[in-house]
Amino acid sequence: MTRFLTVALALAAAPALADDDYMPPVTHPATLEECSACHMAYPAGFLPRRSWVAIMGDLKNHFGENAQLDAATRAEIEAYLVGNAAPRIRGVSENQTPLRISELPWFKHEHREEVSQRMMRKAKSMANCAACHRGAERGYFEDD
Repeated sequence: MTRFLTVALALAAAPALADDDYMPPVTHPATLEECSACHMAYPAGFLPRRSWVAIMGDLKNHFGENAQLDAATRAEIEAYLVGNAAPRIRGVSENQTPLRISELPWFKHEHREEVSQRMMRKAKSMANCAACHRGAERGYFEDD
């Protein structure tokens, strides 16, 4: 029983891709519409709840852009993101509130040696998942 609990806790502690390189994509219509207007709608499971609350609470300063929404839409999107967020992220303490997926330990580990300068020129930013992962918007992040 102890071994089972240890394995279960280890799996819950990371936003490990659900099936090899799969993370359930955003399916919520308002989230898709609003977030995809400027960037890929990132799967909610890539960040913990507190991160989505912080991001949605400061849309006026959304990574250098004003992404403010009306109160009802903002609350609806936040509820979706928080409801589908990762319970915990391996390597991130409960006191930390990461705001960028690309700064998470698992992301850095996955991309450290795989991203060449040529790939970065193509993507222009680590935030551009679809530049290298053609299935990213469908939740597939396998190496292409």
